[in-house]
Amino acid sequence: MADSQNSNIRYEPDEHPPLPVVLGAGIQGALTIIGGVVLGVLIVFRIAGQPEQSLEWAVFAALLISGITTILQAVRVWRIGAGHVLMMGTSGAFIAVCVAALTEGGPALMASLVVVSSLFQFGLAARLSWLRRIFTPVVTGTVIILIAATVMPILFDMLTDVPEDVDPTGALIVAVVAVVVVAGLVLRGPPTLRIWSPLIGIIVGCIVSVPFGMYDFQYVVDAPWFGVAFRSWPGWDVTPGVEFWALLPAFIVVTLVGAIETIGDGVAIQRVSRRRRQATDFRVVQGALNADGVGNLLSGIAGTMPNTTYSSSVSLAEVTGIAARRVGVAIGVVFIIIAFFPKASALLIAIPAPVIAGFAAVLITLLFVQGMNIVIRDGIDHRKATVVGLAFWIGVGFQNKVIFPNLLGDGFLGILLGNGMTAGAIVAVLMMAFVEASQRRRRRLQVALDDDAPARLDGFLRDFASRTGWDKDSTDRLAAAGEETVVILRQEEDEVTTGQPRRLVVSARAEGNGAEMEFVTALEGDNMEDRLTYLSDLAPIPDENEVSFRLLRYYASSVRHQKYHGVDIITVGVDRSN
Repeated sequence: MADSQNSNIRYEPDEHPPLPVVLGAGIQGALTIIGGVVLGVLIVFRIAGQPEQSLEWAVFAALLISGITTILQAVRVWRIGAGHVLMMGTSGAFIAVCVAALTEGGPALMASLVVVSSLFQFGLAARLSWLRRIFTPVVTGTVIILIAATVMPILFDMLTDVPEDVDPTGALIVAVVAVVVVAGLVLRGPPTLRIWSPLIGIIVGCIVSVPFGMYDFQYVVDAPWFGVAFRSWPGWDVTPGVEFWALLPAFIVVTLVGAIETIGDGVAIQRVSRRRRQATDFRVVQGALNADGVGNLLSGIAGTMPNTTYSSSVSLAEVTGIAARRVGVAIGVVFIIIAFFPKASALLIAIPAPVIAGFAAVLITLLFVQGMNIVIRDGIDHRKATVVGLAFWIGVGFQNKVIFPNLLGDGFLGILLGNGMTAGAIVAVLMMAFVEASQRRRRRLQVALDDDAPARLDGFLRDFASRTGWDKDSTDRLAAAGEETVVILRQEEDEVTTGQPRRLVVSARAEGNGAEMEFVTALEGDNMEDRLTYLSDLAPIPDENEVSFRLLRYYASSVRHQKYHGVDIITVGVDRSN
């Protein structure tokens, strides 16, 4: 089962790396995104012509909230947080709508819009299981691919982003050095150095940039050591006018699209955080969405830009091999410290753009491959290939403003579709919704998960097979797979509760040359998909509880187990006999 192993991981989320490793990984993790956290705010407030005091407050608040929510993602409080290293920072998806809000009504209007739109993210997290057939691995994987595709052009532009008096050849040399150092350590560096590859690339790149005059030492010298512009807090607009209602739909749409990005990050970080591959736990994804919602809510209260998970978290874990949640805490602490020390943030902001572009390009390419891996592992057919292909190229087209740029203009559609990730994600979601709506109707059965459940399910499945025209062998295989699934669910039921049996909802429909059964109930046991994957590591003579797992693996062509808060969904595929 080579595919189930990830030998790159040195420290899993629950493990405790040495303190120097935690601090080092935390510092370089903060370095990878602090430019995005601060620069996103700078871009928005300067384009909107906001005063310097408002900008200083917004940068301070963004750093502080990014630190708090990064810690929250790592430690996980109740249902808030992923329990993984997911770095939080300023969301680039909100740049256009935030500029519009600042221009129309100032920071107070933007703050009110961010607060209200954040509530929709909590709603999506609570009802994520309802949307499971839309936010599939195909959609989440496509969004991750699009994130990489939309970020890379920005990085390419940063390669030549140097002062006018600097020789462009210097930018080329600095960027190449950063790429070569990071990529070289990732490809051939010893494990002890691979952990530090991003930080080493940044340091070497900055050193090489000094002779070319690219590192702005004066900016660092002029920055104060300590200070917070408390008097610049903008407050809220509690009497929304026409501008609020006109911009609210755009903020809600961008919030939900940003949530899709978080879903993708929540899925991807689980795939790179453990040595043994495990099925996606959607409770982790729900926790990531809730923490993202808290970050947006706090950002609105503070009057700064909304934040989101940064996909470089996935690449960083894959490159360094460190997925311990203590690193997430360290990254958050670094952000909080930097927030109160403007000179420290200036030291990082002064890193030349070609250096950032060089080492970030390596991380983003790994993210692109992660998105492809998520799509491929789910299995590719003509429908999924069409969704991924169209969503990707339409997203790239809108990102590069080559799809009807004159018709979109600067209004709602221009704002909504101006970001390739947003446009591509909308296409992927709409196509998956169409595929689901146009499929054959499901037949359903509701039963109590008790002693009578197997017999009632057997009758239901045999009637379904008869209506579908299956032969006796295929019908027996379908009924046997359903029976073993119920046996496993009843084993889990006995382990987690001694009260009244839970309800079980079973649906079945024809799917290609087979059938798909879906079992929906509420359990808190192990993930069935993982148990089936690990069967090859078990003893040749199983114990009593393993028999049903082995039989299910024999009868079923595929098994997928999705765990959400309050509900478990097991999807079992059975092929029809030829």
